[in-house]
Amino acid sequence: MISAIVMIKADIQRIPEVAEAVVEIDGVSEVYSTTGDVDLIAVVRVARHEDLADVIADRINKIPGMRESQTHIAFRTYSSGDLGAGFSIGLDD
Repeated sequence: MISAIVMIKADIQRIPEVAEAVVEIDGVSEVYSTTGDVDLIAVVRVARHEDLADVIADRINKIPGMRESQTHIAFRTYSSGDLGAGFSIGLDD
């Protein structure tokens, strides 16, 4: 599974509509409304790198009200369970 984080800038008056359209796209697992430099952050999870082009370039970036996006592809995922297991390696209680 390939995960990507997509930072989205949208027309101010269309942020809710853009968020709703983005979350309906296959491959998008979550969309967050945020403060700061971007309006929305979408989490994309796909099986192949080629699928990123379909989801991001061909679908997300063509939504009316979209102004700009920036994509960050994740190399590795860490979760609280993973971190706990990693720090406990070699430790005997």
